[in-house]
Amino acid sequence: MELLFLEPVFKEAIWGGTRLKDSFGYDIPSNTTGECWAVSAHENGECRISGGPYNGCSLSSLWKENKSLFGGYPGDKFPLLVKIIDAKEDLSIQVHPDDAYAGLNEHGSFGKTECWYILDCLPGAEIVIGHHGRDREEMEAMVRGGRWNQFVRTQPIKRGDFFQIEPGCVHAIKGGTLILETQQSSDITYRLYDYGRLSDGKPRQLHTEQSIAVIKAPFEEGKTITEITKEDGAVCTHLVTCQFYSVDKYEIEGVFAKEFHKYFTNVSVISGSGLINGIPLKAGQHFIIPAGSGECRFEGTMTIICSNPE
Repeated sequence: MELLFLEPVFKEAIWGGTRLKDSFGYDIPSNTTGECWAVSAHENGECRISGGPYNGCSLSSLWKENKSLFGGYPGDKFPLLVKIIDAKEDLSIQVHPDDAYAGLNEHGSFGKTECWYILDCLPGAEIVIGHHGRDREEMEAMVRGGRWNQFVRTQPIKRGDFFQIEPGCVHAIKGGTLILETQQSSDITYRLYDYGRLSDGKPRQLHTEQSIAVIKAPFEEGKTITEITKEDGAVCTHLVTCQFYSVDKYEIEGVFAKEFHKYFTNVSVISGSGLINGIPLKAGQHFIIPAGSGECRFEGTMTIICSNPE
């Protein structure tokens, strides 16, 4: 079975920088490039297949017309989206809806459950994750009163940390952070606060009412599972399993052979280089291992992050 290598799509943002070029050699559109949509069939930024029999095909068309590649996974939309995010500056403080709220209020969209693997960050870096409202009433009062310093919960981070961000969790990536994000295929974000920044001379849109409607109070930390096992040729770290995805990291040294998920597996090479089934790999490449591919053979020194739907 042919591996499906993907051409990434880039998104500019007022908080973006040049790390996508500096770290991975991507041909980015500007010095304020915030996101690489690496595995995406979303209409707001869709990847195409690079090379092989499906060269130039959009991922959504393959999903509709060749469901056998994906093991017949149910649903009319490709379920996941993988990004690399370069936050040169702080992102807005934000929150995402779940499937029920998004389906009702956002034209049938998926909700947005996501998780972050910290690829790199500055010394002393932190993220916003959660809030200090003791109940919904206090949460709403703090939001409407703009008491952001009291409201948001911050947490220090370091390279290799991992966080599960559930719908309803207030969060923000802060400046100097490079992350790999695995999420449901959704582009629904509600901004709570954006530091009064201007975009094209105007404040960016806030979504106060939607945010208050979906924020969970009190804050409950997302559950992650860090299980480390050693296999021939790799150290395997299972990071999370939730109802939408499962995510694993493989630190490969030498030769590592594995048969992947019964449906399909998204793979991101985050460092190093080597081969898969004889095909050269380097950091910054992303591909899908189709269903029924059998055992894949990796050779080299590299770290990959894999995700599959549940």
